[in-house]
Order: sequence, then C-alpha cells, then structure tokens
Amino acid sequence: MSAPDSTPDDLLARHPETAYFWGHVAGGGRVTDRSVEVTVTDEDAARRLSAIAGGGTVDHRIAEREFAHDPSVTRQSDEYTVQIVDPTLAANAAAAFGLPVGSDPGGYRFDAFRAHRRALLRGLFEACGVVCFRESSAAVGVSFVHDDARLLARIRTALDAEGFDAEEPQPSSSGGHWFGVADPDTAAFGEWVYEGADESGLYAADRRRKTLRSVERATGVAVGSLIGPRETEEAKP
Repeated sequence: MSAPDSTPDDLLARHPETAYFWGHVAGGGRVTDRSVEVTVTDEDAARRLSAIAGGGTVDHRIAEREFAHDPSVTRQSDEYTVQIVDPTLAANAAAAFGLPVGSDPGGYRFDAFRAHRRALLRGLFEACGVVCFRESSAAVGVSFVHDDARLLARIRTALDAEGFDAEEPQPSSSGGHWFGVADPDTAAFGEWVYEGADESGLYAADRRRKTLRSVERATGVAVGSLIGPRETEEAKP
C-alpha cells in the first residue's frame, strides 16, 4: 500500500486523508467528550488511519457481527479500533463536521470535503457500506447501512452530487436503516470510488479487492483488469 508524500498536521484541514479519516469515523466510529474512535476490519487501514491522526492506540479483537440485512446470521471477524484521546480535537471535530456526541444528535456537515468527496465516500463506504455480486442478475449490489438515518441521507446527497442515483433510506431488519445505490450505477460507483486509491494508500485492501472483483464480473472485463494479480495472490490463504 503506497502513501502520499505528506500528511496534514491538522485533522480538521481540507485534505483527502482527513476526508477519508472522518468518513470512517462518521460511518464506523464515534466521538466522545474526550476522544475520537474508529473501528475497521483491515489492519493496514487501521494503521493508516492512526498515522493520519498523528498516532493513536490500535486495539485488536475478534468480534461476532450480525449480517447487515439478517441479524439472525452472524460471523466472526477481526476488528481494529483506533483511539485518539484528545478532548480538544473531539470537540472541534464535532463542531466542524456535525458529528454526534453523547445526547447531541449532530448534523453531519461534510461541505468542507466537497473537493475530496471521493475520499470521503470511500471512507464511508468502507465503514458502513456493503458490496456483493448478485449471481442471479450478474450485477454488483451496493448499499449503505447505519443506525442513524440522517447520516444515510447525507451519504445519499453526496452520491447524488457525483451523479450516482440511490433509493430512499428505509428501516432495516436489524433495527437501523439502509439504502441501495441504483442498480445501473453500482458498477460505475465501485470503480469510481477506488480510482486513485493505489497512489494515495487510502483504502482497505479486502474491501477494495471485493468491490473491484465484483465490478469485473458484472461488466465482463478480463479478471485482473481493475485489480492486479499480485493482490489476488496475497488474498489467497
């Protein structure tokens, strides 16, 4: 995984790295009155997020997670939690980006990352997105799942700004909410959201691999056209 030449000193700066970081926090983390935390399933991505934040603890555990659309089905997976203990950062981030803290519902304001919307959506996609290949229709399925319908509404707005249609958020069987990207746009979104990821290093390898493999199958392009054979070999047990 490559990395850009410089990392911003200020986590509130407008930058692709900070957009990716706060996308992950909004979709799969939390802000408290004293810290910022984000949980991912990819170790390299966890260490990348920690580096963007200027260092932070990275804790590992094996977690049992419910399947997004069927809570009766569970699976075990690695989880890596990055924690940055910094009350000032937590307060400033909550104010700048409208992230919820405690009983404050927040408002999810991502306008600061308008110029870096791809990195923001990549972080959100890896944090609370779901991707699959639908054998019956030979198509990519992309959806976003989260407890907070307001966040999903903001994600849908960001997708619309980039030309990707999506359904209205609706309640999920797990008690949260979800929406799907429109079927004609899923393959294009999957390819677009990881464009330039190799150069920036801002991606979770497993999610990128699964997404681009699904796009290859759905569009009928040669295997390896979007993701190279080296990464395929690394994915083998």
